[in-house]
Amino acid sequence: MRPPHIIWSPVAEDSYLKTIEYILAKWSLREAEKFESKVNHLLNKLMVHQKLCPESISFNGLRKCVISSQTSLIYRVHKNSIELIAFIDNRSNQTI
Repeated sequence: MRPPHIIWSPVAEDSYLKTIEYILAKWSLREAEKFESKVNHLLNKLMVHQKLCPESISFNGLRKCVISSQTSLIYRVHKNSIELIAFIDNRSNQTI
C-alpha cells in the first residue's frame, strides 16, 4: 500500500509562509529553520500515522497537531492523502 501524499491547501501554504516570515522578523533564521524542521518531521510522521493527532470536537473530520507552544497544524485525512488545512497561532482566539 502506498503512503498517502500531502496536499497543501492555499490557506495552509499562506499561513505557513506567514508563520515563517513572523519567526524571521521576531527571532532568527535559525529559529525559522527549527520550525521548518519540526513541520517536516511532523509531516513524515503523518504519512505513516495519519490519525496521529486528536480529532477536533468542534469540526468533524479535522485534526489538530501542536507543533510548538505558538503554532498548530489543522489537517484532514482522506483515503489516499492528507490535506493540510491551516497553520494557526495558538495564542489567538482561533478555535478548532
